[in-house]
Amino acid sequence: MVDVTAELPARTRDYPALAAAGVTVLLWASAFVGIRSAGRSFSPGALSLGRLSVAVAALAVIGAIRGERLPSREALREVGLPLLVCGLLWFGAYNVALNSGERRVDAGTAAMLVNVGPILIAVLGGLLLREGFPRTLFGGLAVAFAGVVVIALGSSTHSATTTGVLLCLASAGAYAAGVIAQKVVLRRLTPVQTVFLCAVIGVTVTLPFAPQLFRQLGPAHAEGWIAYLGIGPTALGFITWGFALSRTNAGRLAATTYLVPPISVLLGWLWLSESPASLAYLGGALCLAGVAVSRKPSGAGRPAPAAAGTGSRS
Repeated sequence: MVDVTAELPARTRDYPALAAAGVTVLLWASAFVGIRSAGRSFSPGALSLGRLSVAVAALAVIGAIRGERLPSREALREVGLPLLVCGLLWFGAYNVALNSGERRVDAGTAAMLVNVGPILIAVLGGLLLREGFPRTLFGGLAVAFAGVVVIALGSSTHSATTTGVLLCLASAGAYAAGVIAQKVVLRRLTPVQTVFLCAVIGVTVTLPFAPQLFRQLGPAHAEGWIAYLGIGPTALGFITWGFALSRTNAGRLAATTYLVPPISVLLGWLWLSESPASLAYLGGALCLAGVAVSRKPSGAGRPAPAAAGTGSRS
């Protein structure tokens, strides 16, 4: 009898998507340090508006260089609702809530709380995008989340407040819903188009904070952080994230963001002189192990059914 499975092509890793995810993780990890630093000079709403305004300008330049055009009316009609949801929640609500939360909790604790998001993404992706519930994904999520908790136990301070914790959890919810909505949008629009339009929506909803932003402009180092947050973690980070998301499923990609907390701890030590506790190293190792497990294909050697929307290229 012929072994049919032996004739099936082996699944290969998508190295461009992995590289893009790695760039995103580094940029987003640095954002926690940048928000913490810039938050000393800017209120949460003003920081959100400044960061998103810079991002819109940077994305317009990137789009022009790449020859990107605005999507057609037909395309916008097809993805209008999920695009609006992504822009309002991930670019609007997420930024304001996280900026507010980081005024009340330290960067390491904020990174841990926001990383409840990947679990929500994996569940929503399985329910709404038919990505399934692979054992390796949820096993890896459990290990990585345990690592994040260990980091938080080792590096958090008594300065965290209940309000700050709730704000960070709210930002995690907005982030998770935004990723699922963005996955739908990427079926029709390119990553640059998607991030640009979401950033425009974010600027629109944060415009009421414009008077605060203009009053608080002044410290050069703080303005430098706004420029960095807009160009790096927002413009470039979301483009590389969108590229990776268009080539893999949302739950598995979200698991890679568990690398953000240990990297944030390291960057906080280098930039803010916040020495990581001994437990942080153990937590970082668990995060790495969890991500490795989550990226392992389920049912190796057998083709998995294609998830809705996965594999589409923008």
